[in-house]
Amino acid sequence: MKKQIISVLAVCVITMVFTGILWAQDEELGIYEKLDEFIPEDLTFVSEKGDTVNLLSLIDKPTVLVPVYYNCPGICTPLLEGVADVIDKTDPVLGIDYQFFTFSFNYEETTELAVKKKATFSKLVKGNHDLDNGWKFFTSDSTNVHRLLNSIGYKVKKQGKEYVHPGAIVVLSPEGKITRYLHGTYIMPFDLKMAVVEASEGRSGPTINKFLKFCFSYDAEGKKYVLNITKVSGSIIIFLALALFLTLLLKKNKKKQTNIQ
Repeated sequence: MKKQIISVLAVCVITMVFTGILWAQDEELGIYEKLDEFIPEDLTFVSEKGDTVNLLSLIDKPTVLVPVYYNCPGICTPLLEGVADVIDKTDPVLGIDYQFFTFSFNYEETTELAVKKKATFSKLVKGNHDLDNGWKFFTSDSTNVHRLLNSIGYKVKKQGKEYVHPGAIVVLSPEGKITRYLHGTYIMPFDLKMAVVEASEGRSGPTINKFLKFCFSYDAEGKKYVLNITKVSGSIIIFLALALFLTLLLKKNKKKQTNIQ
């Protein structure tokens, strides 16, 4: 019986190692959640007004970080459109109950570009909201950008002049603590409302996105998330192979016990 248990454990270990090797190539791109951690206190960014500011000093209410790059030809535009849309649809009041901080992780982009992007996406907000104070656009140098990205666990990869990156927003408490991640380009009003309420109380909420992260990969050419057939089919095959092995092992053991009796 001990040999059988060892055999089963060996198969499990081999399966874990195999799947780890198979998908390790994707581990440098994506979001690695750092709930309950704080962003650095000394991050310096430039606002769309041209002011150099300490980012944490501006966080006096629940704050939603929106990592993008302004010349992105892919999912950044749908994400910013999603922000404009949810501002109109959610109950919390922008600029009073919460605020959006959009920042470019392409440190070569300028303040002038941030101004243009804010003007473009502000026009999509239909209601009467305090966009001047509630939705701010920032740029910064490579050091501050990388420190902020690392602090929120947001991993990007540059390919030529473009970036391959995930689509998500990060919610901070008024003290700068990470309390929630919302994934995707469409932001549900209820999700944002709950995230703002939790952040105002300093409570963090886990994100149930492990299955989606596992099953979907970012398509650099199509600039979108697609179903990763390799991961899904590979997992099914490995699971079925392991199940078959265990079934045969148990049948063999049962047969031996019958013969002994």
